[in-house]
Amino acid sequence: MADKKKAMLAIAKDYTKLDKYPEFKADREVILYSVNIDGSALEYADDSLKKDKDVVMQAVGQDGLALQYADDSLKKDKDVVMQAVGQNGYALKYADDSLKKDKDVVMQAVGQDGRVLKNVADSFKKDKDVVMQAVGQDGYALQFADDSFKKDKDVVMQAVGQDGYALEYADDSLKKDKDVVMQAVGQNGRALEYADDSLQKDKDILAICS
Repeated sequence: MADKKKAMLAIAKDYTKLDKYPEFKADREVILYSVNIDGSALEYADDSLKKDKDVVMQAVGQDGLALQYADDSLKKDKDVVMQAVGQNGYALKYADDSLKKDKDVVMQAVGQDGRVLKNVADSFKKDKDVVMQAVGQDGYALQFADDSFKKDKDVVMQAVGQDGYALEYADDSLKKDKDVVMQAVGQNGRALEYADDSLQKDKDILAICS
């Protein structure tokens, strides 16, 4: 049998080396050590440890996308999935379908990366709480919201306050709204290009841009 310390030193430099030490794939100490270095090391763990909630929680806490390697039973575990999407919102892709419908999980995912809004169920793209959370994290997420929110001043103000360029995705009616445009150019003066022509030369707006 290979020396455990030697194996762990090799894994510390490159977690894929775990594949060369099959005798340690079921060793909980080695796997915990490995997933703390890189959560994706879970891929090489014995199936018994892919069912171990503590091991999987450590893995997805280091890299949310490691959820793909967890046992299916843990893809249905809300604690595990919340941990995963809190580290990387795109881990939602690997959650059980039952949790893709869970608002808490979706809120956590878009709060970590607003652009995950693109991949959620349409019902959540029509949910103001979810959309506000998403555009507050990344204004560009406005493009993935239901069209009704592109006309919603609260949502658009939140989006352009996070990223002025999100004005591009606002409804034309709000590109004519001075409050919205002021908010956008206050965040990024170059967002003026997306404002309605009627505001392109407004002295108050130009003062913010300069």
